[in-house]
Amino acid sequence: MKLLYLNKRLFLVLGIIALCFILAYLFPPILFLVKLALVALIFVVLADIILLFRRKEGIKGKRLLPQKLSNGDENPISLFLENRYNFPVHLEVIDEVPFQFQVRDKHYKTQLKSGGTQQIDYNLRPTERGEYSFGHLNAFVTSPIGLVSKRYQLEEKESLVPVYPSFLQMRKYELMAISNRLTEYGVKKIRRIGQSQEFEQIRNYVEGDDYRTVNWKATARKNRLMVNQFQDEKSQRVYSLIDKGRMMRMPFNGMTLFDYAINAALVISNIAIRKDDKAGLVTFSHKIDTIIKADKVGGQMRRIQEALYKQDTGFLESDFEKLYALFRTKLSNRALLLVYTNFESLSSLNRQLPYLRKLARQHVLVVVFFENTELSEYAQQPVKELTEVYDKIIAEKFVFEKKRIVKELQKYGIHAVLTAPEDLTVNTINKYLELKARGFI
Repeated sequence: MKLLYLNKRLFLVLGIIALCFILAYLFPPILFLVKLALVALIFVVLADIILLFRRKEGIKGKRLLPQKLSNGDENPISLFLENRYNFPVHLEVIDEVPFQFQVRDKHYKTQLKSGGTQQIDYNLRPTERGEYSFGHLNAFVTSPIGLVSKRYQLEEKESLVPVYPSFLQMRKYELMAISNRLTEYGVKKIRRIGQSQEFEQIRNYVEGDDYRTVNWKATARKNRLMVNQFQDEKSQRVYSLIDKGRMMRMPFNGMTLFDYAINAALVISNIAIRKDDKAGLVTFSHKIDTIIKADKVGGQMRRIQEALYKQDTGFLESDFEKLYALFRTKLSNRALLLVYTNFESLSSLNRQLPYLRKLARQHVLVVVFFENTELSEYAQQPVKELTEVYDKIIAEKFVFEKKRIVKELQKYGIHAVLTAPEDLTVNTINKYLELKARGFI
Protein backbone atom coordinates (compact mmCIF):
# COMPACT_ATOMS: atom_id res chain seq x y z
CA MET A 1 0.00 0.00 0.00
CA LYS A 2 1.35 3.40 -0.98
CA LEU A 3 1.69 5.63 2.09
CA LEU A 4 3.50 8.74 0.83
CA TYR A 5 1.81 11.24 -1.50
CA LEU A 6 3.21 14.51 -2.88
CA ASN A 7 0.97 17.55 -2.53
CA LYS A 8 0.19 20.33 -4.97
CA ARG A 9 2.12 22.77 -2.79
CA LEU A 10 5.35 20.83 -3.37
CA PHE A 11 4.85 20.83 -7.15
CA LEU A 12 4.12 24.55 -7.04
CA VAL A 13 7.39 25.26 -5.18
CA LEU A 14 9.31 23.00 -7.58
CA GLY A 15 7.79 24.87 -10.52
CA ILE A 16 8.93 28.19 -9.07
CA ILE A 17 12.47 26.85 -8.54
CA ALA A 18 12.57 25.48 -12.10
CA LEU A 19 11.52 28.89 -13.40
CA CYS A 20 14.30 30.47 -11.34
CA PHE A 21 16.83 28.09 -12.90
CA ILE A 22 15.72 29.31 -16.33
CA LEU A 23 16.10 32.91 -15.21
CA ALA A 24 19.59 32.08 -13.89
CA TYR A 25 20.75 31.66 -17.50
CA LEU A 26 19.90 35.31 -18.03
CA PHE A 27 21.09 36.47 -14.60
CA PRO A 28 23.95 34.14 -13.54
CA PRO A 29 24.47 35.79 -10.10
CA ILE A 30 21.16 34.30 -8.81
CA LEU A 31 22.17 30.71 -9.67
CA PHE A 32 23.74 30.17 -6.23
CA LEU A 33 20.59 31.37 -4.48
CA VAL A 34 18.42 29.10 -6.60
CA LYS A 35 20.58 26.05 -5.78
CA LEU A 36 20.43 27.01 -2.12
CA ALA A 37 16.63 27.17 -2.31
CA LEU A 38 16.52 23.70 -3.90
CA VAL A 39 18.68 22.23 -1.11
CA ALA A 40 16.51 23.96 1.48
CA LEU A 41 13.39 22.49 -0.15
CA ILE A 42 14.87 19.00 0.03
CA PHE A 43 15.55 19.40 3.77
CA VAL A 44 12.06 20.81 4.39
CA VAL A 45 10.48 17.86 2.54
CA LEU A 46 12.54 15.42 4.63
CA ALA A 47 11.48 17.25 7.79
CA ASP A 48 7.83 17.04 6.69
CA ILE A 49 8.16 13.30 6.05
CA ILE A 50 9.77 12.75 9.46
CA LEU A 51 6.96 14.69 11.17
CA LEU A 52 4.32 12.53 9.56
CA PHE A 53 6.01 9.12 9.73
CA ARG A 54 7.77 9.16 13.09
CA ARG A 55 4.47 8.23 14.78
CA LYS A 56 3.03 4.95 13.59
CA GLU A 57 -0.59 5.73 14.50
CA GLY A 58 -0.82 9.48 14.27
CA ILE A 59 -4.48 9.31 13.24
CA LYS A 60 -7.08 6.96 14.71
CA GLY A 61 -10.51 6.61 13.30
CA LYS A 62 -13.43 4.30 12.64
CA ARG A 63 -16.70 4.11 10.79
CA LEU A 64 -19.79 3.78 12.97
CA LEU A 65 -22.39 1.65 11.16
CA PRO A 66 -25.79 0.38 12.30
CA GLN A 67 -26.20 -3.38 12.47
CA LYS A 68 -28.58 -3.19 9.51
CA LEU A 69 -29.83 -0.54 7.12
CA SER A 70 -33.47 0.32 6.47
CA ASN A 71 -34.52 0.08 2.83
CA GLY A 72 -35.88 3.29 1.32
CA ASP A 73 -34.95 5.42 4.35
CA GLU A 74 -32.13 7.80 5.21
CA ASN A 75 -29.72 5.82 7.39
CA PRO A 76 -27.16 7.72 9.51
CA ILE A 77 -23.46 6.87 9.07
CA SER A 78 -20.76 8.41 11.28
CA LEU A 79 -16.99 8.73 10.89
CA PHE A 80 -14.97 9.25 14.09
CA LEU A 81 -11.49 10.82 13.80
CA GLU A 82 -8.78 11.47 16.42
CA ASN A 83 -5.46 13.33 16.00
CA ARG A 84 -2.62 11.79 18.02
CA TYR A 85 0.11 14.02 16.60
CA ASN A 86 1.53 16.80 18.78
CA PHE A 87 0.69 19.38 16.09
CA PRO A 88 -2.48 20.31 14.18
CA VAL A 89 -3.11 18.49 10.92
CA HIS A 90 -5.21 18.84 7.78
CA LEU A 91 -7.27 15.77 6.91
CA GLU A 92 -8.79 14.62 3.65
CA VAL A 93 -11.17 11.71 4.36
CA ILE A 94 -12.54 9.40 1.66
CA ASP A 95 -15.10 6.76 2.61
CA GLU A 96 -15.57 3.86 0.18
CA VAL A 97 -19.34 3.34 0.29
CA PRO A 98 -21.00 0.27 -1.32
CA PHE A 99 -21.22 0.30 -5.11
CA GLN A 100 -25.03 0.02 -4.99
CA PHE A 101 -25.24 3.71 -4.07
CA GLN A 102 -23.18 4.82 -7.08
CA VAL A 103 -21.79 7.62 -4.92
CA ARG A 104 -18.33 9.08 -5.37
CA ASP A 105 -18.63 12.23 -3.29
CA LYS A 106 -18.10 10.90 0.24
CA HIS A 107 -15.04 13.10 0.40
CA TYR A 108 -14.48 15.41 3.36
CA LYS A 109 -11.78 17.94 4.27
CA THR A 110 -11.27 19.02 7.85
CA GLN A 111 -8.70 20.16 10.39
CA LEU A 112 -7.84 18.68 13.77
CA LYS A 113 -5.81 20.30 16.49
CA SER A 114 -3.33 18.25 18.51
CA GLY A 115 -5.27 15.64 20.51
CA GLY A 116 -8.52 16.78 18.95
CA THR A 117 -11.43 14.60 17.82
CA GLN A 118 -14.22 15.07 15.30
CA GLN A 119 -17.27 13.19 14.09
CA ILE A 120 -18.49 13.46 10.50
CA ASP A 121 -22.11 12.45 9.89
CA TYR A 122 -23.85 11.69 6.63
CA ASN A 123 -26.85 9.67 5.42
CA LEU A 124 -27.28 6.87 2.89
CA ARG A 125 -30.57 5.76 1.32
CA PRO A 126 -30.49 2.18 0.00
CA THR A 127 -33.11 1.25 -2.58
CA GLU A 128 -32.78 -2.52 -2.67
CA ARG A 129 -32.46 -5.27 -0.08
CA GLY A 130 -29.38 -7.46 0.36
CA GLU A 131 -25.84 -7.23 1.69
CA TYR A 132 -23.89 -4.00 1.22
CA SER A 133 -20.10 -3.98 1.47
CA PHE A 134 -18.36 -0.89 2.84
CA GLY A 135 -14.72 -0.65 1.73
CA HIS A 136 -11.76 1.16 3.29
CA LEU A 137 -11.92 4.42 5.20
CA ASN A 138 -8.97 6.43 3.91
CA ALA A 139 -7.46 9.49 5.58
CA PHE A 140 -4.74 11.61 3.96
CA VAL A 141 -2.88 13.59 6.64
CA THR A 142 -0.93 16.78 6.00
CA SER A 143 1.27 18.59 8.52
CA PRO A 144 1.35 22.41 8.79
CA ILE A 145 4.23 22.38 6.26
CA GLY A 146 1.87 20.84 3.71
CA LEU A 147 4.33 19.46 1.15
CA VAL A 148 3.56 15.74 1.52
CA SER A 149 0.72 13.61 2.86
CA LYS A 150 0.56 10.28 4.63
CA ARG A 151 -2.22 7.85 3.90
CA TYR A 152 -3.99 5.96 6.68
CA GLN A 153 -6.46 3.14 6.14
CA LEU A 154 -8.62 3.49 9.22
CA GLU A 155 -10.91 0.60 8.27
CA GLU A 156 -8.70 -2.12 6.81
CA LYS A 157 -11.41 -4.79 6.52
CA GLU A 158 -14.58 -4.59 4.48
CA SER A 159 -17.77 -4.22 6.51
CA LEU A 160 -20.87 -6.15 5.40
CA VAL A 161 -24.20 -4.63 6.42
CA PRO A 162 -27.58 -6.16 5.47
CA VAL A 163 -30.36 -3.94 4.16
CA TYR A 164 -33.74 -4.99 5.57
CA PRO A 165 -37.28 -3.84 4.74
CA SER A 166 -38.02 -0.45 6.23
CA PHE A 167 -37.86 -1.09 9.97
CA LEU A 168 -37.49 2.68 10.55
CA GLN A 169 -40.99 3.22 9.17
CA MET A 170 -42.18 0.28 11.23
CA ARG A 171 -40.84 1.81 14.45
CA LYS A 172 -42.23 5.26 13.61
CA TYR A 173 -45.77 3.97 13.08
CA GLU A 174 -45.42 1.56 15.99
CA LEU A 175 -44.87 4.46 18.40
CA MET A 176 -47.84 6.26 16.90
CA ALA A 177 -50.04 3.17 17.25
CA ILE A 178 -49.02 2.59 20.89
CA SER A 179 -49.87 6.18 21.84
CA ASN A 180 -52.97 6.34 19.56
CA ARG A 181 -51.42 9.28 17.66
CA LEU A 182 -51.50 7.86 14.12
CA THR A 183 -53.35 10.96 12.90
CA GLU A 184 -50.13 12.99 13.32
CA TYR A 185 -48.61 11.19 10.34
CA GLY A 186 -51.57 11.65 8.05
CA VAL A 187 -53.45 8.54 9.14
CA LYS A 188 -57.04 9.72 9.30
CA LYS A 189 -59.30 9.21 12.27
CA ILE A 190 -62.19 6.85 11.42
CA ARG A 191 -65.50 7.33 13.11
CA ARG A 192 -66.72 4.10 14.68
CA ILE A 193 -70.01 2.68 13.41
CA GLY A 194 -72.13 0.59 15.75
CA GLN A 195 -71.29 -0.49 19.27
CA SER A 196 -69.99 -4.00 18.79
CA GLN A 197 -66.70 -3.08 20.42
CA GLU A 198 -65.59 -3.85 23.95
CA PHE A 199 -66.12 -1.07 26.53
CA GLU A 200 -62.88 0.63 27.58
CA GLN A 201 -63.50 3.92 29.46
CA ILE A 202 -65.59 7.09 29.82
CA ARG A 203 -64.02 10.27 28.43
CA ASN A 204 -64.87 13.83 27.38
CA TYR A 205 -66.87 14.30 24.19
CA VAL A 206 -64.90 15.60 21.19
CA GLU A 207 -66.29 16.78 17.87
CA GLY A 208 -66.99 13.86 15.58
CA ASP A 209 -67.90 11.32 18.27
CA ASP A 210 -71.06 9.29 17.71
CA TYR A 211 -73.86 10.87 19.74
CA ARG A 212 -75.16 7.38 20.47
CA THR A 213 -72.13 6.80 22.73
CA VAL A 214 -73.03 9.68 25.08
CA ASN A 215 -73.16 8.52 28.71
CA TRP A 216 -75.99 10.62 30.14
CA LYS A 217 -75.42 9.65 33.76
CA ALA A 218 -71.74 10.67 33.61
CA THR A 219 -72.77 13.84 31.73
CA ALA A 220 -75.15 14.81 34.54
CA ARG A 221 -72.47 14.22 37.20
CA LYS A 222 -69.70 16.13 35.37
CA ASN A 223 -71.96 18.84 33.93
CA ARG A 224 -70.33 18.34 30.51
CA LEU A 225 -70.79 15.84 27.71
CA MET A 226 -69.15 12.47 28.41
CA VAL A 227 -69.03 9.48 26.04
CA ASN A 228 -68.29 5.80 26.33
CA GLN A 229 -65.09 4.73 24.57
CA PHE A 230 -64.93 1.26 23.12
CA GLN A 231 -62.00 -0.87 22.09
CA ASP A 232 -62.03 -2.51 18.69
CA GLU A 233 -62.56 -6.24 18.59
CA LYS A 234 -59.25 -8.04 18.92
CA SER A 235 -57.48 -11.13 17.64
CA GLN A 236 -58.65 -10.78 14.05
CA ARG A 237 -56.44 -12.28 11.34
CA VAL A 238 -54.68 -9.85 9.00
CA TYR A 239 -52.73 -11.29 6.05
CA SER A 240 -50.40 -9.34 3.77
CA LEU A 241 -50.43 -11.03 0.34
CA ILE A 242 -47.56 -9.75 -1.81
CA ASP A 243 -47.53 -10.33 -5.55
CA LYS A 244 -44.03 -11.23 -6.79
CA GLY A 245 -44.92 -11.18 -10.50
CA ARG A 246 -43.28 -9.16 -13.24
CA MET A 247 -45.63 -6.18 -12.87
CA MET A 248 -44.17 -5.50 -9.43
CA ARG A 249 -40.72 -4.91 -10.93
CA MET A 250 -41.70 -1.43 -12.12
CA PRO A 251 -39.38 1.24 -10.66
CA PHE A 252 -40.39 4.39 -8.82
CA ASN A 253 -37.97 6.84 -7.18
CA GLY A 254 -35.15 4.29 -7.19
CA MET A 255 -37.18 1.46 -5.65
CA THR A 256 -39.42 -1.16 -7.22
CA LEU A 257 -43.14 -1.37 -6.46
CA PHE A 258 -42.34 -4.71 -4.84
CA ASP A 259 -40.10 -3.04 -2.25
CA TYR A 260 -42.75 -0.43 -1.50
CA ALA A 261 -45.20 -3.29 -0.90
CA ILE A 262 -42.72 -5.07 1.37
CA ASN A 263 -42.19 -1.94 3.48
CA ALA A 264 -45.95 -1.37 3.80
CA ALA A 265 -46.59 -5.03 4.69
CA LEU A 266 -43.99 -4.87 7.45
CA VAL A 267 -45.58 -1.73 8.93
CA ILE A 268 -49.18 -2.98 8.75
CA SER A 269 -48.21 -6.35 10.28
CA ASN A 270 -46.57 -4.61 13.22
CA ILE A 271 -49.53 -2.28 13.77
CA ALA A 272 -51.98 -5.19 13.58
CA ILE A 273 -50.07 -7.00 16.33
CA ARG A 274 -49.94 -3.80 18.39
CA LYS A 275 -53.72 -3.58 17.99
CA ASP A 276 -53.96 -7.15 19.36
CA ASP A 277 -54.75 -8.66 15.97
CA LYS A 278 -52.90 -11.56 14.37
CA ALA A 279 -50.56 -10.81 11.47
CA GLY A 280 -49.57 -13.22 8.72
CA LEU A 281 -47.76 -13.17 5.38
CA VAL A 282 -48.08 -14.87 2.00
CA THR A 283 -45.90 -14.17 -1.03
CA PHE A 284 -46.83 -15.61 -4.42
CA SER A 285 -46.16 -15.41 -8.15
CA HIS A 286 -46.77 -18.33 -10.50
CA LYS A 287 -46.60 -20.46 -7.35
CA ILE A 288 -47.04 -19.94 -3.61
CA ASP A 289 -43.71 -19.04 -2.08
CA THR A 290 -43.78 -17.98 1.59
CA ILE A 291 -46.53 -18.79 4.10
CA ILE A 292 -46.48 -17.44 7.66
CA LYS A 293 -49.76 -18.16 9.45
CA ALA A 294 -51.38 -15.25 11.22
CA ASP A 295 -50.36 -15.03 14.86
CA LYS A 296 -49.33 -12.49 17.49
CA VAL A 297 -46.95 -14.60 19.57
CA GLY A 298 -43.48 -13.34 20.46
CA GLY A 299 -41.11 -13.48 17.54
CA GLN A 300 -43.83 -13.18 14.87
CA MET A 301 -42.54 -9.84 13.62
CA ARG A 302 -38.99 -11.19 13.46
CA ARG A 303 -40.20 -14.12 11.34
CA ILE A 304 -42.07 -11.78 9.00
CA GLN A 305 -39.09 -9.45 8.71
CA GLU A 306 -36.66 -12.27 7.94
CA ALA A 307 -39.04 -13.69 5.34
CA LEU A 308 -39.46 -10.30 3.63
CA TYR A 309 -35.69 -9.74 3.56
CA LYS A 310 -35.20 -12.74 1.26
CA GLN A 311 -37.96 -12.01 -1.27
CA ASP A 312 -37.43 -11.15 -4.92
CA THR A 313 -39.63 -10.72 -7.97
CA GLY A 314 -39.83 -12.99 -10.98
CA PHE A 315 -40.59 -12.54 -14.67
CA LEU A 316 -43.81 -14.57 -14.92
CA GLU A 317 -47.41 -13.51 -14.44
CA SER A 318 -48.84 -14.30 -11.02
CA ASP A 319 -51.35 -17.12 -10.54
CA PHE A 320 -54.25 -15.94 -8.36
CA GLU A 321 -55.94 -19.31 -8.71
CA LYS A 322 -53.26 -20.89 -6.53
CA LEU A 323 -53.68 -18.07 -4.04
CA TYR A 324 -57.42 -18.82 -3.83
CA ALA A 325 -56.73 -22.55 -3.46
CA LEU A 326 -54.39 -21.82 -0.54
CA PHE A 327 -57.05 -19.86 1.38
CA ARG A 328 -59.73 -22.36 0.43
CA THR A 329 -57.87 -25.33 1.89
CA LYS A 330 -55.11 -24.38 4.34
CA LEU A 331 -56.04 -20.88 5.58
CA SER A 332 -59.83 -21.04 5.49
CA ASN A 333 -60.55 -19.03 8.67
CA ARG A 334 -62.06 -15.62 7.91
CA ALA A 335 -59.43 -12.90 7.72
CA LEU A 336 -58.59 -9.49 6.32
CA LEU A 337 -56.55 -10.04 3.14
CA LEU A 338 -54.44 -7.12 1.91
CA VAL A 339 -53.33 -8.02 -1.62
CA TYR A 340 -50.42 -5.88 -2.85
CA THR A 341 -50.38 -6.17 -6.63
CA ASN A 342 -50.53 -4.02 -9.76
CA PHE A 343 -53.05 -3.96 -12.60
CA GLU A 344 -52.25 -1.75 -15.57
CA SER A 345 -55.41 -2.50 -17.56
CA LEU A 346 -58.94 -3.75 -17.11
CA SER A 347 -58.13 -6.85 -19.16
CA SER A 348 -55.37 -7.83 -16.75
CA LEU A 349 -57.82 -7.49 -13.86
CA ASN A 350 -60.50 -9.55 -15.65
CA ARG A 351 -58.10 -12.50 -15.90
CA GLN A 352 -57.82 -12.61 -12.11
CA LEU A 353 -61.23 -11.27 -11.11
CA PRO A 354 -62.98 -14.68 -10.77
CA TYR A 355 -60.47 -15.74 -8.10
CA LEU A 356 -60.62 -12.39 -6.33
CA ARG A 357 -64.42 -12.65 -6.17
CA LYS A 358 -64.16 -16.13 -4.65
CA LEU A 359 -61.71 -14.85 -2.03
CA ALA A 360 -64.04 -11.94 -1.23
CA ARG A 361 -66.92 -14.34 -0.45
CA GLN A 362 -64.99 -15.93 2.42
CA HIS A 363 -62.76 -13.09 3.56
CA VAL A 364 -62.57 -9.30 3.72
CA LEU A 365 -60.51 -8.60 0.61
CA VAL A 366 -58.60 -5.37 -0.06
CA VAL A 367 -56.73 -5.04 -3.36
CA VAL A 368 -53.94 -2.48 -3.12
CA PHE A 369 -52.45 -1.40 -6.43
CA PHE A 370 -50.43 1.52 -7.72
CA GLU A 371 -51.13 4.75 -9.53
CA ASN A 372 -48.71 5.63 -12.31
CA THR A 373 -47.83 9.09 -11.00
CA GLU A 374 -45.65 10.02 -13.96
CA LEU A 375 -48.50 9.35 -16.38
CA SER A 376 -50.91 11.29 -14.16
CA GLU A 377 -48.59 14.31 -14.12
CA TYR A 378 -48.08 14.12 -17.87
CA ALA A 379 -51.82 13.94 -18.48
CA GLN A 380 -52.34 17.16 -16.52
CA GLN A 381 -49.73 19.17 -18.39
CA PRO A 382 -50.93 21.59 -21.07
CA VAL A 383 -50.33 20.66 -24.69
CA LYS A 384 -47.72 22.83 -26.42
CA GLU A 385 -47.56 21.14 -29.81
CA LEU A 386 -50.05 19.29 -31.95
CA THR A 387 -47.94 16.12 -31.85
CA GLU A 388 -48.35 15.98 -28.05
CA VAL A 389 -52.14 15.62 -28.28
CA TYR A 390 -51.96 11.91 -29.12
CA ASP A 391 -49.53 11.20 -26.27
CA LYS A 392 -51.71 13.05 -23.78
CA ILE A 393 -54.84 11.17 -24.90
CA ILE A 394 -53.05 7.85 -24.37
CA ALA A 395 -51.86 8.97 -20.92
CA GLU A 396 -55.38 10.02 -19.95
CA LYS A 397 -56.70 6.67 -21.17
CA PHE A 398 -54.32 4.76 -18.86
CA VAL A 399 -55.17 7.02 -15.90
CA PHE A 400 -58.89 6.49 -16.52
CA GLU A 401 -58.31 2.72 -16.83
CA LYS A 402 -56.97 2.64 -13.26
CA LYS A 403 -60.12 4.34 -11.99
CA ARG A 404 -62.27 1.83 -13.88
CA ILE A 405 -60.40 -0.98 -12.13
CA VAL A 406 -61.36 0.51 -8.76
CA LYS A 407 -65.04 0.69 -9.80
CA GLU A 408 -64.96 -2.85 -11.15
CA LEU A 409 -63.59 -4.23 -7.89
CA GLN A 410 -66.08 -2.27 -5.78
CA LYS A 411 -68.94 -3.61 -7.92
CA TYR A 412 -68.23 -7.09 -6.55
CA GLY A 413 -67.78 -5.98 -2.93
CA ILE A 414 -63.99 -5.94 -3.08
CA HIS A 415 -62.30 -3.02 -1.33
CA ALA A 416 -59.74 -1.22 -3.49
CA VAL A 417 -56.90 1.15 -2.66
CA LEU A 418 -55.36 3.01 -5.61
CA THR A 419 -52.31 4.81 -4.28
CA ALA A 420 -49.11 6.51 -5.28
CA PRO A 421 -46.10 4.41 -4.17
CA GLU A 422 -44.88 6.99 -1.65
CA ASP A 423 -48.33 7.07 0.02
CA LEU A 424 -48.76 3.30 0.14
CA THR A 425 -48.05 2.80 3.84
CA VAL A 426 -50.34 5.56 5.10
CA ASN A 427 -53.20 4.63 2.76
CA THR A 428 -52.97 0.96 3.73
CA ILE A 429 -53.07 1.82 7.45
CA ASN A 430 -56.07 4.07 6.78
CA LYS A 431 -57.93 1.22 5.12
CA TYR A 432 -57.08 -1.22 7.91
CA LEU A 433 -58.29 1.20 10.61
CA GLU A 434 -61.42 2.02 8.61
CA LEU A 435 -62.41 -1.63 8.18
CA LYS A 436 -61.66 -2.33 11.81
CA ALA A 437 -63.71 0.65 13.02
CA ARG A 438 -66.64 -0.27 10.78
CA GLY A 439 -66.73 -3.80 12.13
CA PHE A 440 -65.80 -5.59 8.91
CA ILE A 441 -63.15 -7.59 10.78
